[in-house]
Amino acid sequence: NEHRAVVNRLAWMQEAYRLTDEDAVLQKTPFSFDVSVWEFFWPVMVGARLVVSKPEGHKDPAYLAETIKRERITTLHFVPSMLQVFVEHADAPSCAETLTRVVCSGEALPAALVRRFHERLPGVDLHNLYGPTEAAVDVTAWTCEADDARASVPIGRPIANTRIYILDPEMQPVPIGVAGELHIGGVQVARGYLNRPELTAERFVADPFSA
Repeated sequence: NEHRAVVNRLAWMQEAYRLTDEDAVLQKTPFSFDVSVWEFFWPVMVGARLVVSKPEGHKDPAYLAETIKRERITTLHFVPSMLQVFVEHADAPSCAETLTRVVCSGEALPAALVRRFHERLPGVDLHNLYGPTEAAVDVTAWTCEADDARASVPIGRPIANTRIYILDPEMQPVPIGVAGELHIGGVQVARGYLNRPELTAERFVADPFSA
């Protein structure tokens, strides 16, 4: 992935969610995973407070709830499976006193979990982000509303300077409502797989719709 893609991703996140110097972000993703990039750099980019979790703390809902309340955390990330565990913890509702936003990515976000989240943490925003390995962290985003009754949670719309196409096997756009394969264009797309030119040639193709 390229430096400019990470910068684009951070600039988009700030434009979308407006972190301020009154916010506190809990950094709890192991730094070998891409989500840790925005956890580390987003708060320091805008002068917010960066709170670093203890090792393995992301697996302990009791520790997370206590840290959120003690450090007055406003912003943090969960993969959906861990969010499910957290929202069912006895102390989760009290975290709504400080939390402003929760970001989900890394797995499909179940609609039932979205509804349960809003029951347990009313007033806290929940955002569903999607991004494959072949892009710099995330490429689409969706805000999960409390009254949304749909059966599945969308991955959302493309972030800044990113294009999303749903194409058929001939690389042509499919009509609305027709299944196809998701393709990504724009600054977020990686250069390729390191030292794997054959796989890069297979998976990374020229954007047929770029200007």
